[in-house]
Amino acid sequence: MGAEQKINQLRNELRVHNHNYYVLDNPTISDYEFDLKLKELQALEVQHPEFFDANSPTQRVGGEVTKNFETVTHEFRMYSLDNSYSKEDLQDWETRIKKLVDGDIQYTCELKYDGASMSLTYENGLLQRAVTRGDGFQGDNVTANVKTIRSVPLHLKGDYPPKFEIRGEIVLPFDGFNKMNEERIANGEELYRNPRNTASGSLKLQDSAEVAKRPLECLLYNIKGQNIGIRTQYESLEKARAWGFKVPDASKLVNSIDEVLNFVAYWDVERHNLPYETDGVVIKVNDLQQQEELGYTAKAPRWAIAYKFKAEQVSTKLKSITYQVGRTGAITPVANLVPVELAGTTVKRASLHNADQIEKLDIRVGDEVYVEKGGEIIPKILGVDLSKRLETSEATNYITFCPECGTELIRKDGEAQHYCPNYNGCNPQIIGRIQHYISRKAMDIDGLGGETVAMLVNEGLIKNYSDLYELTKEQIIPLERMAEKSADNLLDGIAKSTQIPFERVLFALGIRYVGETVAKKLAKHYKSIDAISSATEEELVNVDEIGVKIAESVIDFFGSPENRLIIERLKQFGVQLELSAEALEGQTNKLEGQTIVVTGVFESISRTDLKKLIEDNGGKVSSSISSKTSFIVAGANMGPSKKEKAEKLQTTILNEYEFLQKIEYM
Repeated sequence: MGAEQKINQLRNELRVHNHNYYVLDNPTISDYEFDLKLKELQALEVQHPEFFDANSPTQRVGGEVTKNFETVTHEFRMYSLDNSYSKEDLQDWETRIKKLVDGDIQYTCELKYDGASMSLTYENGLLQRAVTRGDGFQGDNVTANVKTIRSVPLHLKGDYPPKFEIRGEIVLPFDGFNKMNEERIANGEELYRNPRNTASGSLKLQDSAEVAKRPLECLLYNIKGQNIGIRTQYESLEKARAWGFKVPDASKLVNSIDEVLNFVAYWDVERHNLPYETDGVVIKVNDLQQQEELGYTAKAPRWAIAYKFKAEQVSTKLKSITYQVGRTGAITPVANLVPVELAGTTVKRASLHNADQIEKLDIRVGDEVYVEKGGEIIPKILGVDLSKRLETSEATNYITFCPECGTELIRKDGEAQHYCPNYNGCNPQIIGRIQHYISRKAMDIDGLGGETVAMLVNEGLIKNYSDLYELTKEQIIPLERMAEKSADNLLDGIAKSTQIPFERVLFALGIRYVGETVAKKLAKHYKSIDAISSATEEELVNVDEIGVKIAESVIDFFGSPENRLIIERLKQFGVQLELSAEALEGQTNKLEGQTIVVTGVFESISRTDLKKLIEDNGGKVSSSISSKTSFIVAGANMGPSKKEKAEKLQTTILNEYEFLQKIEYM
């Protein structure tokens, strides 16, 4: 047998044994025999470098060092999930989705594993890329580290599509976590706090050989791609399993919310016998066409929801209440607690939200309080153990002046929070706005972190984000921890930010209530900062998804002479304050003022591209038919109730080709 044949034979054998051991948990040879075959393959690959394969089983041992992880944009955005905590929450969710889709709805129930979210890309059956969730839009390329995880197949089997992405969680089983901590104890080192954070931290280690030593696993649950020939979520789980992925068996196809709750009740008890951390159940609409019909909100899919298991609670003592000032001037009271262990982490602080919450709880310094991790992420105080209250305790009086600048606080009618109105003279607000401006989702300025921003403000070098563009190397180098190279990186990052597109600049300005989605809507509608700044409240409210509160905030922002001056300076420095020619390409007003519903399955164009065409031509996409619907674009399998409603309202129905002709796309 020739060297190439022997190498291929060993690779195939090792892939099968690896799958049996790490995915099926059913080894068919001993560890010793496996190691012998692996060493034989390694020796042959060294002798014959011409047969190198990046996805060979030998590549799992690691050794590649990554100093800076490349940022990669997700082809398909990684959304977060809405949470639910009761039967009523699930029933409300079901009521909402039944208004938007026709026919019976089945659900898949899957356990929600607590790990590090990951997206794997495969082409022609080979692992091409592994990217962390990041902010959902882009993440870090950690392929070298993920290749060391034995349950991640490097080479697929079966009838896989030519290209697709698969999402899942990188987890650290309890057994492996405990063994790692036993080694830490033996070495006199500080213990790892919990499996989730340890798994997440492992993925950012620079040396993949170190990652290979950690017993990480990858549990997969969601396939994304174009024309992959799968009709349901449950089928996608079965397909992924057949292709070689480790897909948990604890999933079930059900027909009602009552069956969902039975699944939840069973696993709320049985999860304690699982080898991994779990914090809830994910419920998904099973039919992928129905998922497409339901679509997404700005943050989460409408077709899925997480039911969170009841959070762990503990009690501890409230030492003090302090007050934080946010970038918008909002005051947040913070409870400082005697440290307590909660859901695998040490909790020292919890948000008290606002004055109303403090009054409702009648919480006082010295009280014994009940603490919970809301959704097992953010600590919150549930109540007070009045039986342990000291007779000398005094009611909490909410502060009336800003703890940072001494300005008297205001509280507008209908708002829960107090605000410091000293917009241009309160340091935390100034620092917070600049930190927001440079953040990843906004201007994404490399070489400039939050601490450096605070230092620049405190040293008097900048007073607002437009001042960043006048910084010089001579000003920066004397700062603490700032060498010549880091100063160059900072200035280079600032210079490159002038290429950031307008919609992200608009978000970066930090206008209250103008988040990413609203910024995109405003940028697309008005196309330039000048047009937005001169719009009236009435005009703003007529823009899709812009309410009175947002409109008032936009008017207030541009009504400030200081803000107008900052905008003018940003223009001088070349910051993008209007849509680029590329962004405007293909945009028309052909559908302006029209509301269009998209439904069914399409042949010549994807639903996503169809919706984009509507928006690019000035139209608004709606998910439900009403008297305000201008017309419907219907593909195959339009639901009977939607058809009936359209006929009742005498709404025009176009097929995809008629619609494309209407906008002169063909």
